[in-house]
Parts: sequence; C-alpha cells; structure tokens
Amino acid sequence: MDLKPMKAMPAPADLKPEDFRKIGTDEKEAEVIQRESISAWKDAWYRLRSNKLAMGALIVLALITLAAIFGPMISEYNYYSNDYANTNSPPSAVHWFGTDDLGRDMFVRTWMGARISLIVGLAAACIDLLIGVIYGGIMGYFGGRVDEIMNKFSEILYSIPYLLVTILLLVVMEPSLGTIILALTITGWINMSWIVRGEIMQLKNREFVLASRSMGAGSGRLLFRHLLPNAVGPIIVTVTLSVPNAIFAEAFLSFLGLGVQAPIASLGSMISDALTGWLYYPWRMMFPAILISLTMLSFNIFGDGLRDALDPKLKK
Repeated sequence: MDLKPMKAMPAPADLKPEDFRKIGTDEKEAEVIQRESISAWKDAWYRLRSNKLAMGALIVLALITLAAIFGPMISEYNYYSNDYANTNSPPSAVHWFGTDDLGRDMFVRTWMGARISLIVGLAAACIDLLIGVIYGGIMGYFGGRVDEIMNKFSEILYSIPYLLVTILLLVVMEPSLGTIILALTITGWINMSWIVRGEIMQLKNREFVLASRSMGAGSGRLLFRHLLPNAVGPIIVTVTLSVPNAIFAEAFLSFLGLGVQAPIASLGSMISDALTGWLYYPWRMMFPAILISLTMLSFNIFGDGLRDALDPKLKK
C-alpha cells in the first residue's frame, strides 16, 4: 500500500491573522428570520388544517347542520301531516326517504330529528361549559378547604347513576326539549369542572400569575383574565367531545319514550317507531340510524383532531 507523506502542520510562528476567519456562515444571513412568527392559535389552525381526517369531519358536520336547518324548507311536506293512503312507502322521487306508518314524509322528519339532536347537544355542551368552567375555576384557584368541600360535593353527585337521575327527572317533569336539556346538564358539567380544576392548579403558580398578583391583580382578574384563557385549549376539546355524548343520551331517552313527544320528530323516537317493522320497512330505521351515527362519528373525529392541534407537545 502506497502511503503518501502527510503535509506538515504550520508552526505557530508561521500563522498569520488572515488564517483565522469564520467559514460556512454569513453573519447577515444568520440573522435573517427563516420562518414567519405566528401566534399559538394560528399554529394550531395550521396543524388542524393539515389533518385531512379532522377537516373532513368538520365539513360533514357543516353539511349536516345546513341540511338540518334548510332541509325541511325545501320539501313541500311537513313533519306532522298524516297521509294514510301513502303509508310505509319506499324511497321515491316523491318521498325521498319514504314514509312512515302514518304516511308522514321521512325526509322532513329525519332532518327535523337531526335539528333536535344538534340543539340538545350544543345547548347541553354550552351549559356544561358555563357551569363547569366557573365551578372548576373556583376549585382550582382557591384550593385548600374550598377545593376539598366543592370537590367532595361533585364526587357525591357524580356517584349517583347518571341515567337514573335523568329518567327520574323526566318522569317527574313533563317531557319536553327544555326538560331533556336540563336533565342532561344536572351531572354533565362535572367532567368539565375537573378538567378546568386540574389546568388551573397547574397554571396558578406560574411566573406570569405571580407577576400579576404582585402588581395588585385581584382573584377575579387573575382567574378570568389570566388563568382561564390559558386553559382554553382543553376546555374547547372537552366541549367538542361532550356534544356527541349529549346527542346519544337524547336519542337513548327518546328511544325509551322519555324524549320529545309526538308529533315532534327525534332521531331516537324515529328509530324506536321503526323497530317493530324494520324487516319489512328498513328505510324507516336506516336513514335516522345512519345520520345519528355519522354525526357522532364526525364530532369524535373532529374532537380528536382538535385535541392534537391544541396540544403543545405535538408541535414540530
């Protein structure tokens, strides 16, 4: 093997000032901002937008909402008129989703049921948000004795079977849309309050809170201007995932006959009415079942995508 002699290193006396220079990076180029500075909400929106599955679920939810609002308006039929000469008709150009055992148009009744489900789900989620945020924020901020008493109360309330409380309330009170929303929110806010409590307990000893307190900020300002806005990510995700739970609970109660009363349509009551003849008239069950399944699946997928987008640990 031919070994070439290595070049001799220069002696220290042979080194000159021009031998010492920076190579590889220009100082002016190093100071150039390579990426535009964006806010946390914009960054979360970019990551949510890149999640194709979550954006697809959001589009489906938007279409279902628009159809629930405007669907009954584009049909010449209504949800309560009976046509005994045209009962249990299959889907056709006249009745797009067919008719039920009383001759009522299934297209209009299905979208009316979707409207009821969305109203119940969104209203219950908003009430849970309001009660849970205030209750959990007070628990987490004050801590100590206040937190212990309030937390024990919520644990006792949570230990009571949820469906038992809801069914008893609906039996005592007259079944209506307002009664269903009230029944769903009696214990529905507890999970929200616990999530808010945990977030506040983590944030209340941070430097920005201590700085605001040292400048004379009161408890109300600290809680509603500094702590809760920094916990808004988990709060939004919890609200998004609580909507399908409320929709399913309403459908289940309507299936048992404890929901909205006839002639008002509900997806759960429509499935219950179609149960006896589903072998002979499958379209009466198929359309409401597909719609409620698609709505709940879309809410869950979008909630998962929103959770990933708002999670700072997943930032690249």
